[in-house]
Amino acid sequence: MDFCLLSAVCYFIPLYLLIQFLRFIFADADFTLLWACVVGTKPEARLKGLVVWVTGASSGIGEELAYQLAGCGSRLVLSARRVDELNRVKRRCLECSNLEDQDILVLPLDLLERASHEAKTKAAIQHFGNVDILINNGGRSQRSLCLETSIDVYEALMELNFLGTVSLTKQVLPHMTQRGSGSIVTVSSVVGLTGAPLATGYSASKHALQGFFNSLRTELTDYPKILISTVCPGPVQSQIVHNAFTEELGMPITTVGDQQHKMPTSRCVRLILVGIANGAKEMWIAQQPFLLFYYMWQYTPTWAWFITNVLGRKRVQNFKAGLDADSAYFTKPKSS
Repeated sequence: MDFCLLSAVCYFIPLYLLIQFLRFIFADADFTLLWACVVGTKPEARLKGLVVWVTGASSGIGEELAYQLAGCGSRLVLSARRVDELNRVKRRCLECSNLEDQDILVLPLDLLERASHEAKTKAAIQHFGNVDILINNGGRSQRSLCLETSIDVYEALMELNFLGTVSLTKQVLPHMTQRGSGSIVTVSSVVGLTGAPLATGYSASKHALQGFFNSLRTELTDYPKILISTVCPGPVQSQIVHNAFTEELGMPITTVGDQQHKMPTSRCVRLILVGIANGAKEMWIAQQPFLLFYYMWQYTPTWAWFITNVLGRKRVQNFKAGLDADSAYFTKPKSS
């Protein structure tokens, strides 16, 4: 009997490890989030009827969030600076869902105008009576070398990505603590956990968000029904790169590159909604090899530094040569 048991163990352990290895190769999110996709609460069940405020809702991840939330039956507050684009998103939300016109509030918002955030929050609450979920998605990226970047760019990144998000959060949070429930979900980035060349200011702003919300979560232990969640996506097909800061304020980006190799926006957003529906405090969302980087930075940082430096050097070289900087991550160098 003991021999049979030992044989079974010797057989099943390698099989189990092989299965987990194959799962990891094809994974596009952390295992906790993927497990929730299989056995957790579906967003359609959890988010129906809830009031969700999405910033940066005029394009990219924010726009896709609006469409999928509308499909779940969530009532929406859509915010960004471009009113015409918000109205376009609202029309499409109404077309692809059973929502009525009054279920979607277009609320123009500039994260830099912090003095307006109190009035905007009151307008959202007055329209729906409450805000169940705030999704902090608005912000801008960066594509420039530190030695060539004006300090004004760094100031603008921190003002927008960090202080703008904190300001709006501070207006919505008292409403949630008074009710004793709610969710504040902040879209950070893979560079909020690690670092990347050409994104020193962007990475700093996302690191700041990680520190702020991780600390805030510990302050709210007396409010167990308030979820503080951070989302850390890797490269996603989005318009954010088109609007990235460069060396100087107002200087447009010259090379965007092909985004077909990046994660589809729809898949990223679906994973975000699964995480929200199942109370995930942090979500790692990325295709390989970026998901591997997450785990390496977490568990083997020495190896992570080595690989990051190798790829980072190539990325900087491509950037200086006027090529697609991201090709260092996705393509092999051509032989001469």
